[in-house]
This record gives sequence, structure tokens and C-alpha cells, in this order.
Amino acid sequence: MRLKSLAFFFFAGLTAPAYAYIGPGLGAGTIGVILGIFASVILAIFAIVWYPAKRLLKKLRKPRDEDTSRGPEKSSDNIASDDKEGP
Repeated sequence: MRLKSLAFFFFAGLTAPAYAYIGPGLGAGTIGVILGIFASVILAIFAIVWYPAKRLLKKLRKPRDEDTSRGPEKSSDNIASDDKEGP
């Protein structure tokens, strides 16, 4: 650890000033890029976690939904005949 600190300060002392101007456009662009990278990492983690969680929730809810939703069923024959009726 001590060697790393010593190397850091040694190399930091060797740098020369850049004498460069960073304007508001470049600063705003840099902040936008940093926020975009951060948001993409967060969304990637969310997508990786959400898909299996969604499948698990769907499996847990499925038996309960089948018991409570007992209503008249419409067969595919009735749907097809409804589509054929016309002017």
C-alpha cells in the first residue's frame, strides 16, 4: 500500500499543466456521457434481475388466477363466424 501511494505521488508530481480551456459545452457533454453510462449500467442490471423475477411472479400468480376466472368461454369457431359476417 505504501509503495502504491509513493508511486502515485511521484507520477502526479511529474505531470505538467495542460493550459487547456474546458468550456461549458464540453463540460455538459462530459456530464451527459457519464450519466448515460451510469444509466445504461443500472438499466442492464435491472433487466438482468427483472426478467427472472417476472417469470417467478407469473408462476406464483397463475394458480390463483385460474381458480378465480371461471367465466363463459368463447370458442374459436364463434370468433371465426363473427369475423365472416359482413355487409
